[in-house]
Amino acid sequence: MLKAVLIDSSAVARGLLNTVLTDGGYDVCGQTHTGALGVALMVKHQPHIVCIAREQVEDGSGSVETIRAQWPKTLIFMVSSNIDAAGLQAAHAIGVNGFIVKPFNADTVLKTIRNTVIAMVKKQQLAAAAAKTSEGDADA
Repeated sequence: MLKAVLIDSSAVARGLLNTVLTDGGYDVCGQTHTGALGVALMVKHQPHIVCIAREQVEDGSGSVETIRAQWPKTLIFMVSSNIDAAGLQAAHAIGVNGFIVKPFNADTVLKTIRNTVIAMVKKQQLAAAAAKTSEGDADA
């Protein structure tokens, strides 16, 4: 079971997302309202997935950068009701893997996370295969 931490200043949004993820088979091991407390939960629980509100991504605290540096394999999803092209590009540039749009649609949220997990696994498998191939070429 994949573990998740939720970081959003809205208790209602955290509650709804918690329900969606729990019903979808994820273990929501921590929830908080600030990026700094979210990093503390990361240390404690070592989750596979972090869902972080856009406000915490853009608040200047560097939460996403810290998560990306200390937990490079953790998938980070930005949660927002307003995702524009500039915000999307900026979020990708600092290491956000995917986006969850408010208001939540359970099927869409779960599909987004599942597709991102599958894409990351495929990417890792391709990298491993490429490394194995170049290793074989070096031996020849």
